[in-house]
Amino acid sequence: MPFIEHVSDSDLERLALERVVPALLAHGFYYVDGLLGELVGDVVLEQVKEMHRSGALQDGRLAGSVPGVHRRSIRGDKIAWVSGSERGCESISFLLNLIDKLVSLCASRLGNKLIRERSKAMVACYPGNGAGYVKHVDNPNSDGRCITCIYYLNKNWNAKEHGGVLRIFPEGKSYVADIKPLFDRLLFFWSDRRNPHEVQPSYATRYAITVWYFDSEERAEAKRRFKDQTESSQQQQGSSSS
Repeated sequence: MPFIEHVSDSDLERLALERVVPALLAHGFYYVDGLLGELVGDVVLEQVKEMHRSGALQDGRLAGSVPGVHRRSIRGDKIAWVSGSERGCESISFLLNLIDKLVSLCASRLGNKLIRERSKAMVACYPGNGAGYVKHVDNPNSDGRCITCIYYLNKNWNAKEHGGVLRIFPEGKSYVADIKPLFDRLLFFWSDRRNPHEVQPSYATRYAITVWYFDSEERAEAKRRFKDQTESSQQQQGSSSS
C-alpha cells in the first residue's frame, strides 16, 4: 500500500522522529522507500520526462571552471531549477510539500540547526551515456546547505546493469554506503563535509529531484561573506581604474 494514501500527520511524525532523525544523527544519511506510491510517483515521473522531452533540462554547471578540464568529465547531468508553481509541475509541488513537512518535523531534533528555508528543486537527468558526477561535497565551504534530499524516479532499475549508484563516503567511517536510485525512494543526508559522495556512471536514463535545506544562521553568514567579498572587489576595481 502506498505510504502517501494512508499517511496521517502522526505517521509522518513517527517516520521523522523514529527513523529519519536517529539515522541522521547516528549515520548521517537515511532513505525511505515507497514515499508517494505508484500512482502519484508515476505522475511526478511523467512531469519530469515531459521537462526532459521539451528541452527544459540544461547541462549542469560547475561552481568553478577548471581550465582544460571538460565539464562532462566532472558532472554529466542535465538539470532545471523549479519552484513547483510552474505549469506542469503540480505533482512536483505536492512532493516538495511532503518533504518540507518531513524536514520541518525533524528540524528541532537535529541539534542547534535552524532549518527554515530551502533551495528550489533541481530536476536532474543523467542521459545514460556513462555520465556520472565525480566525488564531491555539496557544501564544502559553509554556504548554508544543511540537509540534501534526493527523490529518485527510476523504475526497474538494475544497478549491476544500469550503474548510477550514489556512493556516500561517510567521514571517518571505514565503510561506504551505496544507494540505488530506485523509483519512489527519498534519501536524506548531511550536505557538509561529513558526506562526500559520487554518482557512478549511468548506462540508462536516470532521473532525480534534489532539494537542499538551509541552516538559517550559516546561510545568513554566507550571504554576509559574499556581500563583503563583492564590495571589497568592487572597491579594488574602483581604486585600480581611478
